[in-house]
Amino acid sequence: MRTLNELINTKEPGWDLVQEWINAGSNPIDILPKEQARAEQALYQTQVTTRSPMGAIIYETGGLLVDHGWIRVLGSGHAKLDRTLPGWNEGKSFTQSGAQPGFLLIADDVIGGFFAINNGTLAPQEGIGSVFYFAPDTLEWENMEISYSDFISFCCTGDIAGFYEAFRWQGWENDVAKINGIQAFSSYPFLFSKEGKDINAVSRKAVPIEELWQLQMDMKQQMGH
Repeated sequence: MRTLNELINTKEPGWDLVQEWINAGSNPIDILPKEQARAEQALYQTQVTTRSPMGAIIYETGGLLVDHGWIRVLGSGHAKLDRTLPGWNEGKSFTQSGAQPGFLLIADDVIGGFFAINNGTLAPQEGIGSVFYFAPDTLEWENMEISYSDFISFCCTGDIAGFYEAFRWQGWENDVAKINGIQAFSSYPFLFSKEGKDINAVSRKAVPIEELWQLQMDMKQQMGH
């Protein structure tokens, strides 16, 4: 394990680059302030340097709320997003601290979609290092064919409304404003069912995102995906 001093890069901080992307971007992004001790611990646990955009976001922010909180990019945790990147991955991408995860969860959205970097288990033959999206309407990991940096750039300037066109209901902004970063919307009928294809016809309730993750992973297994 590298020490905190080895991970903090003061000469070429990645945060300068991330801030440039955010400032130049067209999508609204709320930068959640960090708590120093928590930021240091999260960076140490993740073992990435602050020269990288991921390390910079973990060390400099409590996380990012993108497009009115529709997407939540994990950092070192904040009252509005009370999960750290390494803490959220524990028990999902790895079970033992220090173990090499087969994927790394980096962000998620309010409808139970998850973004992860593939380290081999999401698709052993393709897209190592690529960001994959777990789509709640298919229960499949889909290769976005972009890097973590590209993903953050997408959050800043990408066509988020287009990406989520089939999933945004009337009045979603008001509903999203009422939940916090450890919750997401569970839809019924499920989004992957035939009956769940009309987003304005399904009923939604806010549930812990942990619960939604477990439910979808169980469903995925049952359906043989």
